[in-house]
Amino acid sequence: MSSILVIEDDASIRDALERGLAEHGHTVMTAATGVAGLEAVLGEHPDLVLLDLGLPDVDGLTVIGMIRAAGSVPIIVTTARDDDPTMVRTLDSGADDYVVKPFRLDQVTARIRAVMRRTTRAASAEPVRVGELVIHEPSRTASLAGVELVLARREFDLLLALATRAGEVVSKRTLLAEVWHQADGGSERTVDVHLSWLRRKLGETAAAPRYLESVRGVGVRMVDPTA
Repeated sequence: MSSILVIEDDASIRDALERGLAEHGHTVMTAATGVAGLEAVLGEHPDLVLLDLGLPDVDGLTVIGMIRAAGSVPIIVTTARDDDPTMVRTLDSGADDYVVKPFRLDQVTARIRAVMRRTTRAASAEPVRVGELVIHEPSRTASLAGVELVLARREFDLLLALATRAGEVVSKRTLLAEVWHQADGGSERTVDVHLSWLRRKLGETAAAPRYLESVRGVGVRMVDPTA
């Protein structure tokens, strides 16, 4: 299990996360302010940070920047702000993921597992495998059933973003932020067009998907068709 730093000023939420994550086998540290949280990051070197945006002393987005200046520890933001502009700014500031309050513990633990999988994979540079699809990030190559795919830069980035979250529904706003680094006002049509191009290269269509399943009104999910 991982060592997790919870930076949260609400004592009831902080205590609930501490107890719940400990029950899942994690080592948990807590901080009630941004400054205390940054000190814990520098002194304790946690494997992952759960960060509330609404801190009493320093805005959470500023804390993300300070943590990023010090290292690459994964950051999952917990916030009551559920508007798209805030989410885009959060990801652009360097957060790896976010979960909106009120949340269930199983939602948080699922996000932790997903982020830690991506972090571990990036550290080892191992290929990402989903069914017969194999993606190698360092060389920016991908193959399907042993046949190399010819992908444009954004197509590769989109495929990788979905493959590293295989089984999870990823919103188009999240993809705009992570793949295109677009702030407020980015068009979801951009994602739709690139998904269409990807489907063609994966030998599928929106009406008959194999790897890329659309979830109406939510986003898209990559699945293993061989499972």
